[in-house]
Amino acid sequence: MAGFTAIAAIGKSLERLLDQAFQLRPPVPGKTSKAVLIRTEDLADKGGQTPVGEHGLSILLYRVDFNRTMRAAWSSRTTDDGRGHLALDLHYLLTPWADNAEHQHMIIGRAMQVIESTPVLSGPLLYEPKLPGTPKYAGEARHSAIDSVQVLLEEISTEALMRTFDSLPGDYHLSVPYVARVVRIDTLPEDLAPPVTEADIIMRLPT
Repeated sequence: MAGFTAIAAIGKSLERLLDQAFQLRPPVPGKTSKAVLIRTEDLADKGGQTPVGEHGLSILLYRVDFNRTMRAAWSSRTTDDGRGHLALDLHYLLTPWADNAEHQHMIIGRAMQVIESTPVLSGPLLYEPKLPGTPKYAGEARHSAIDSVQVLLEEISTEALMRTFDSLPGDYHLSVPYVARVVRIDTLPEDLAPPVTEADIIMRLPT
């Protein structure tokens, strides 16, 4: 199970997976490449500067949608445990950055190779965000041993991909769409009561 941090956790899991693979076997020989989560505004033209440095791969979450297949199944689970379960699909654009086309193609090729060899994020591959150890966060669900998220190459038309870039800052760049499913956000079981700080105890002697 996962709480409100699920979306952030999957993005960081994907970033960590690709970045570690790039360190183990660099896509461009003799060059350091890194994978970085970015925001939409990071794609804006910044005088030739890329959002990942000289060589690397950007990971942009550009759409969050409910999962149509699991939506009904997890909604019915609410009647059993009294909690809400929101099943989501996360849509990403993976974009390579380099100073020439060959290096861009090597970076995206290495990224696709890594995801194809590790298409399921589970267990230690799932990033666990650090939450404050306070009562406010005590009821937040964390990943369990059976949680898993599948990362798939998404089939979308060239026209749809171009329309997506039309809504983003900056010009079009070579990008590959991926979808992560099923990402689940669970609600808290109940409102957390404040901790007991005082107690009044009255003792009566038997008459």
